[in-house]
Amino acid sequence: MKRILIIPAYNEQDSIIKTIEKIKESNINMDYIVINDGSTDGTESLLVENNVNHIRLISNLGIGGAVQTGYKYAFENGYDIAIQFDGDGQHDVRFIDKICEPIVLKEADMVIGTRYLDKSSSSFQSTFMRRFGSNLISFMIKICCRKKITDPTSGFRAVNKRVLEEFALDYPTEYPEPESTVSLLVNKYVVKEVPVSMNERNGGTSSIRLWKSVDYMGKVLLSILVDSISFRKKRRKK
Repeated sequence: MKRILIIPAYNEQDSIIKTIEKIKESNINMDYIVINDGSTDGTESLLVENNVNHIRLISNLGIGGAVQTGYKYAFENGYDIAIQFDGDGQHDVRFIDKICEPIVLKEADMVIGTRYLDKSSSSFQSTFMRRFGSNLISFMIKICCRKKITDPTSGFRAVNKRVLEEFALDYPTEYPEPESTVSLLVNKYVVKEVPVSMNERNGGTSSIRLWKSVDYMGKVLLSILVDSISFRKKRRKK
């Protein structure tokens, strides 16, 4: 199967080349594309200087827009599996094959790498506030979709060709990871989690900036509820 890593990057000059070097050193048989999401630091210069395959967005679209750009590229170039992989050093390249395996075996349409399914698999468990927020989102998804997702904001995920095509056409921009997961679950896609190891970010700017905001969490939870209802209505009309 033809696989590609989609690597969104915003102001990742401190980590993006290290991330690419680790991918190359792993000798994993797949391509990669970095989506430079309107970075204002030296990210673009480093990508050009090191001849890194990338797409430069002239303005910052946010994580959702950047990742959808990657899905469009993957779809247009005939890839069978697309793996979202952060450019900040958090994701461990050694687990890429593990995330892809259920898709290769046709056991899942999307696979999420989680540090919480088996906590012994990852020494880095994130901050208390992020874990608390993640648990709230997980709880809401379980209520709305009857499926427990332990790490709903994980950006380490793989999708098959069918989902890849859907995400290329339509991908959420506000809260992309939980909203895209809800969309798939409501539409009866098989979503599976596998335990992975994650690291602390090496620098750059996190795409999740307001975890301590009650207002932010309220909007995420409300969007999951509204989306689950909206997606069901659309499904009935098909």
